[in-house]
Amino acid sequence: MLAERFARQRLYALAKIEGQATDGKPIVLFLCVHNAGRSQMALGFFEHLAEDRAVAWSGGSEPGYQINPSAVEAMSERGIDISREFPKPWTDEIVRAADVVVTMGCGDACPVFPGKRYLNWTLDDPAGKDVSDVRPVRDEIERQVRGLLDELGVAARA
Repeated sequence: MLAERFARQRLYALAKIEGQATDGKPIVLFLCVHNAGRSQMALGFFEHLAEDRAVAWSGGSEPGYQINPSAVEAMSERGIDISREFPKPWTDEIVRAADVVVTMGCGDACPVFPGKRYLNWTLDDPAGKDVSDVRPVRDEIERQVRGLLDELGVAARA
């Protein structure tokens, strides 16, 4: 199931690059090192707030083995379930298909393609932290995602 979802993302990305996917929805890619905390929370907020009006993906330069349990708990407090997500690598076609690439602490390991719009969000890494320490990171991510949706002209769910 997880491999199927990842394959679907890659196929959609290839279709967009080749001009076959023309639904007009902006695509945002959230990248961090392990794709287990920050980028997964950003993905969760983006999908929840944008609903089907935009597309979001996430990836990591060194994907971990599972989603950070404290991030899962912090997001569930907001009614967003990220427990079914999984850490995955970014791929060239996914980066090339994105309209906006948001990096969070992956530094030089994050891919750079000319002509892409890049945003760097400076956020504490929630790895190894308990949920009380993850909440401020979660709240800042929500604020940043809401701002990004506004910049993209995508109405956010109330």
